[in-house]
Amino acid sequence: MNSNSPLPLRPLPTTQPRFPWHHFSMRFSSTPRGARLARRLAGERFDTWGIPYGSDAHDALTLIVAELCANAVRHGLVPGRDFRLRLSAEGAALRIEVTDTRGERIPALTQPSDVPDGDGEGGRGLLLVAALADRWGWYPCSDGPGKTVWAVLDLR
Repeated sequence: MNSNSPLPLRPLPTTQPRFPWHHFSMRFSSTPRGARLARRLAGERFDTWGIPYGSDAHDALTLIVAELCANAVRHGLVPGRDFRLRLSAEGAALRIEVTDTRGERIPALTQPSDVPDGDGEGGRGLLLVAALADRWGWYPCSDGPGKTVWAVLDLR
C-alpha cells in the first residue's frame, strides 16, 4: 500500500440509542372521539419513530395511551376543557403523559381482587397500565388545575 492510497473505510462502532430524542404534544377534546383520535395519532407517531404497527411494543404503547386517554375523558372531564397527550422518546424509553383539568380525582391502582367479576365495564384500566408499563404515576399540575398521569416503557 503506498502512502497516497486512501485508507479503507470501516464503519465506526456506534453507541447511538435506539431512538433519537422525539417529542409529540397535542390537546384533544374531552370526548370519546378525542380519546380515539389521540390513540390513533399516537399509534402513527410510534410507527414513525421506528416502533412498527403490529409489534408487541407498539401494541403495548397504544393500549397504554388508550387507557390513559379514556380515563382522562371519563374521570377527568371538566366541561369545556380539553386533555393533553404528550409522548416523548429518548434512548430506549418512551414516556406517555396525559393531563386533564380535574385535579381532585386522583388515580388509584385497583387491586386485582377488587375488580368486579364478569364482563362489567370499568375498573381495569390502571391494572393494564401497571402490567404493561415499567413504571407509572401521577403528579399535580403546577401551572393550573389538574393532574398528569404518566407511564414509561423501556424497550431495551
